[in-house]
Amino acid sequence: RLSPEEGYATFDGVEALAEQEEFLPHKSGIKKDVRFTDFEGKTSFGMSVFNLSNAIMGSGILGLAFAMSNTGIILFLVLLVCIAILSAYSIHLLLKCAGVVGIRAYEQLGNRAFGPTGKMLAACIITIHNIGAMSSYLFIVKSELPLVIQAFLSKSENTGEWFLNGNYLIIIVSICIILPLAVMKQLGYLGYTSGFSLTCMVFFLISVIYKKFNIPCPLKKDHGNLTLDYVHFADNGTDDFCEAKMFTVNSQTAYTIPILAFAFVCHPEVLPIYTELRDATKKRMQNVANISILAMFVMYLLTAIFGYLTFYGAVESELLHTYSKVDPLDVVVLCVRLAVLVAVTLTVPVVLFPIRRALLQIFFPDKPFRWVIHIGIAISLIFVVNLLVIFVPSIRDIFGIIGATSAPSLIFILPGIFYVRIVPQEQEPWRSRPKIQAICFAALGCIFMVMSLSFIIIDWVTGETRSGGGH
Repeated sequence: RLSPEEGYATFDGVEALAEQEEFLPHKSGIKKDVRFTDFEGKTSFGMSVFNLSNAIMGSGILGLAFAMSNTGIILFLVLLVCIAILSAYSIHLLLKCAGVVGIRAYEQLGNRAFGPTGKMLAACIITIHNIGAMSSYLFIVKSELPLVIQAFLSKSENTGEWFLNGNYLIIIVSICIILPLAVMKQLGYLGYTSGFSLTCMVFFLISVIYKKFNIPCPLKKDHGNLTLDYVHFADNGTDDFCEAKMFTVNSQTAYTIPILAFAFVCHPEVLPIYTELRDATKKRMQNVANISILAMFVMYLLTAIFGYLTFYGAVESELLHTYSKVDPLDVVVLCVRLAVLVAVTLTVPVVLFPIRRALLQIFFPDKPFRWVIHIGIAISLIFVVNLLVIFVPSIRDIFGIIGATSAPSLIFILPGIFYVRIVPQEQEPWRSRPKIQAICFAALGCIFMVMSLSFIIIDWVTGETRSGGGH
């Protein structure tokens, strides 16, 4: 069997062979022939779950309580269950395609399905989406880290020191933390940091539950900082303001589906994690995906419910901002902000790996592994993302367009059409149930994309600001 280093070199370097190789049937008692993607993975099942869970979990968790406030608990639960199931089904399609052709790279599946055009399309979508995700994480660092440092120094306002400048801080964080993790050769090594990142988000969840029983509703007047609407409702004695709505529809309900869909995007990371999984089989990787999605489903649901039941209609699109307006120097909230900062910072390297793989497939398809290229791409990506975060004052609309196009493409459209094109007709005819399901799945993604883009354009035309959350 090949070592991980030899496997990676061969995996990245033999594109032509990839188009001809397939996994051979493995009869019991007969050692399976080595294939170029079939090197011995070193990453354990648990570490793989940590990595994929970390890839799923993003900054979108901060917007789920806001989403629930615009749907009601029951409708939110139904949508969350549907998106989680569809995401697991999407991963099933990807793994089935990978098993049929012996390829464990998203871009190479595109190549097998539609030739060089499909390969380029998949690589571009992954690159655009993950650069957007990396930028959103660093935007959180840029906005939240100065406030955390300011609170630790007991400063009531930003006094202008360099260590309170978000632009300087993201450069320091990128060089000292993100870059060393991003230049690691294998994604599996990030299982430890992913586990720590998930621990930070569990602390965030525990704190949200704890705060539910420590913040009164309606707020007293000394908490009137929260929002004028909150005080208005409280002063006028609106009885149902502090009652949870089971089902509600308003102008922002339509944004719930994009928020939830983005919160489950992990598909660019699935195949790299599959490649490095020890004793890798389709069933074993599907179990990794199912456990990761289930764990994130529970975290998302609990965060949304307790965040919503704390502030009800006054919850903001970014949950931490809502807590900060109650008490900016609250120690628990301060620790939670720090934990979220650590979590998103440690997620950036995990998101960077699929972009590097996509760029390697585009620009260096026939080259074996080289440290110079490996490190150079990481530095270039981090440099570009830092420039975006520093010089673009408001990137929300750009993220909206990227999210509305890349997320449905990665979750729905590409897995569906890859499955239809790659799985042989002798195995599954066009009119077979699995193929029809895959076609409907891709069509659902197209509908979702059109809806998302329509709502964004309506926002631009009307000039209204509606914020949800991103991945």
